[in-house]
Amino acid sequence: MHYVAPAAQPHAEDHFQSTEAVRDVVIGLSDGLTVPFALAAGLSGAVSSAHIIVLAGLAEIAAGSIAMGLGGYLAARGDAEHYASELAREQQEVVNRPDDEAEEIYQIFDRYAVPREAAAPVLAALERNHTAYVDFMMRFELGLERPAPSRASRSALTIAASYVAGGLVPLLPYMFVGPAASFVPDTVAALKLSVFITLFALAFFGALKGRLVGTGGLRSALQTTLIGGAAAAAAYTLARLLNAHTS
Repeated sequence: MHYVAPAAQPHAEDHFQSTEAVRDVVIGLSDGLTVPFALAAGLSGAVSSAHIIVLAGLAEIAAGSIAMGLGGYLAARGDAEHYASELAREQQEVVNRPDDEAEEIYQIFDRYAVPREAAAPVLAALERNHTAYVDFMMRFELGLERPAPSRASRSALTIAASYVAGGLVPLLPYMFVGPAASFVPDTVAALKLSVFITLFALAFFGALKGRLVGTGGLRSALQTTLIGGAAAAAAYTLARLLNAHTS
């Protein structure tokens, strides 16, 4: 009998790819959970009307989601315009300054301890393919990746939607004050429940983010919880001090 070696299993690269989408969700959710939470906590230290707190919170969520979405759109548009500008410049330099570009190729490979004689065939192959040459220089000389055509609008919508989703979490307890008084009797009880729910959401979101990007679930959960809790505590304390000073 002849020994038959088992077929080699294909190697699967387990790398997370959707970094831009995760970044947008992180930006929207982290601010959405933190800012309305701090606002609601601060107002709870100054007013006793859950109706006012909810209205102010919803107004802040609306304004914040628009501002954050617009900021994400402009940032993505800026990245796309920067890439287009650098691409046009690189396309000209590859044609008009071939010796300088060839030297930059050698310098790139030198960073990876690849000698010139080993890099020369790669340079020759790139010089025969203008598109690949320019793409190589964009990636390895400038560190730029071609942005997706719909990146700006998708980033704006993702950030805005994440902000709204996060911002509604700390306001939920205040929405049940009054008609459902047996569940949440007053704003003090609503504040306590909001603190519990929001800190739990911050911890869960932070842990999930840490698992996705590979930075550690526990560490990320602690960071997001401490930052959100500190912001809310500062807003609540400041509102109480100002209210006591003016009353």
